[in-house]
Amino acid sequence: MPFQTQHRKTSTLPVEVAIVDKAPLILRALKSMLVADERFNLAVSATDGERFLEALGRVRFDVAVIGWAMPYCDGRTVLKRLAEKENAPRIIVYTGDLSPAVPREVIKLGGAGFCSKTDSPEYLLDVIENVARGQMIFPFMGQLQNDISAGGEMENLTPRESELLGLLSNGSTNNEIARNMGVSLNTVKFHLRNLYSKLSVRNRAEAIARHLAPPGGY
Repeated sequence: MPFQTQHRKTSTLPVEVAIVDKAPLILRALKSMLVADERFNLAVSATDGERFLEALGRVRFDVAVIGWAMPYCDGRTVLKRLAEKENAPRIIVYTGDLSPAVPREVIKLGGAGFCSKTDSPEYLLDVIENVARGQMIFPFMGQLQNDISAGGEMENLTPRESELLGLLSNGSTNNEIARNMGVSLNTVKFHLRNLYSKLSVRNRAEAIARHLAPPGGY
């Protein structure tokens, strides 16, 4: 797991959360967990992706925890539709599908986090909190500190840009990157623009997806 935190009180406003799952039992459990934790406020719940998308126009929330295999409109379709919307909520896919291809696809489609139903409930709650803070949380993030794979645009990255991509892939925020690299926030933003341009991507999610993609597979 990329991080572990203790449950704590907070003086900030609670994170507004939406939950979507096809299984009534899991949906009820998620509701109970969120209601019992003062870090969060349950904004809306739904049993399928279609109802979730309908709620977007009438309910405000920061983070949504959605299933991957859902009736009418699955997680893949939800992420594709949200890619067309401005100010869309950050999405965490919560699924029992253990295929490593799923988190890879989630990140390529712009998802902000992934959590397996085999993980502990406390871990899921921490993922929600950290995603709400702007981090990207995926189970393979720790592995992405390794050297950037050779091939394609990756060969053109400077050592500094490779370091920056590794920090992005580890879920670091811009402020954390600035502290880690010993530069200003404006310098980080400058390097990010150059990195996105070299990789022919628009944002950090697409940059990480390019990093994760196998050669010729993006």
